[in-house]
Amino acid sequence: MRPPRIAPTLAAALALWLAAGAAWAVECNDIAHDGRGYTVCRVDAAHEELRLFLYDDSGAPWGSFRRIDDGLRAQGHRLAFAMNAGMYHPDRSPVGLFIEDGQQAMRLVPSAGPGNFGMLPNGVLCLREGRADVIETRQYIAEAPACRHATQSGPMLVIDGALHPRFLPDSTSRRVRNGVGTAADGRTAWFAISKAPVTFHEFARLFRDRLGVDQALFLDGNISRLYAPGLGRADIGLPLGPVVGVIDPVDGR
Repeated sequence: MRPPRIAPTLAAALALWLAAGAAWAVECNDIAHDGRGYTVCRVDAAHEELRLFLYDDSGAPWGSFRRIDDGLRAQGHRLAFAMNAGMYHPDRSPVGLFIEDGQQAMRLVPSAGPGNFGMLPNGVLCLREGRADVIETRQYIAEAPACRHATQSGPMLVIDGALHPRFLPDSTSRRVRNGVGTAADGRTAWFAISKAPVTFHEFARLFRDRLGVDQALFLDGNISRLYAPGLGRADIGLPLGPVVGVIDPVDGR
């Protein structure tokens, strides 16, 4: 079978990450694009255990990267990477669709609404066996994929290779933002967080023009945080809602 074709920009980015030879399951690097700084983490969804977290065994929200890592270590695993993964209410329940380990905690929200989440088109990060996909919400409804884990957020940053139509090049709205983009074959997921406040337009161009992905989703812009032990980074702040992360055996490497 012929290997899938990879866009030149994505192929170059993959070569850069593979050359880094990180000791952790996820490879993270600090990069610059159009004069803005970002931390970008590449996850091989075909080989790494990428999943979502929200509630612990007691039904309470995990709330922090440290608590998730502590819970995993009690089972012989560790948190190799994590990032906040979608908007949530004050009680930390998700605003849109959320599926954790096959259990749906919140239904899909297809309608427009206030705030960034309701700036259609929005989308879903769908995690299945061996792959990760960002799927625009209407397409998600049409396809009804069987996601083991899923989180809905918005707006979409990149849709079929085009920037979200409401993003303005001259916008003055800047936030520290984080998001995710996925390769067409579902094997690679790119998670990015800005080092300083950026506009939606700037952030979306990072995914389209630098990382070469055709589908990317905004995760948040007020509580954006990253857990990347390979970089010595474990952001803290207000209690978290949904979290996306990679599980790695403690003695795996």
